[in-house]
Amino acid sequence: MILAALLISQVSRSGALTAVFLGLMFAIATLTCTRCIGTLAWWVPAAAIAGGGLPALALMLGFGVLPLSPLAMIAVIGQLIGEAMSAVNLAGRRLRQELDQRAGEVEAALALGFSMRDARSLVARPVAAEALLPGLDQTRTVGTVTLPGAFVGLVLGGASPLEAGLVRLIVLVNLMAVQAVAVSLLAAHIDRRVCMRAAP
Repeated sequence: MILAALLISQVSRSGALTAVFLGLMFAIATLTCTRCIGTLAWWVPAAAIAGGGLPALALMLGFGVLPLSPLAMIAVIGQLIGEAMSAVNLAGRRLRQELDQRAGEVEAALALGFSMRDARSLVARPVAAEALLPGLDQTRTVGTVTLPGAFVGLVLGGASPLEAGLVRLIVLVNLMAVQAVAVSLLAAHIDRRVCMRAAP
């Protein structure tokens, strides 16, 4: 962690180095998901992570919530990439395991006239939603069970508890949106890919 902090302190002095560092973070997140899920091409988790993070980033930049300083960009974009990676990783592994174990249910739905995509969605969609549970639990208990590091840091930095709480609330809402979009994109691709394979 200390080495990472030292690296960030040096990288954040240059806009070009900041962009390279953010690209490296994204590449590592993509590689991590690809290895953990195991059955998808690298660009699938890459698209899910980017699709989840870019809209939130665009909104924050558009409304002026996120300053265009290298250090702020590294901190916020890194958090968006990390949360999207965690959700995609968990959803991808659960989808793969569940579809493998419940292949009989998919075949039964096909026998009843469901399309391949709809048959798989009956099994996959509820499982994909489970990837959002850790984030939802954290959001529900924030301020009562746990005090996030960002909240504590803002208070120690001189912000009032109300200001720190509002900032943390915005961050939590953004992170939940990022995870939801990323998981939805991953699940939609898995359904589409299987339909294409099943087509004559």
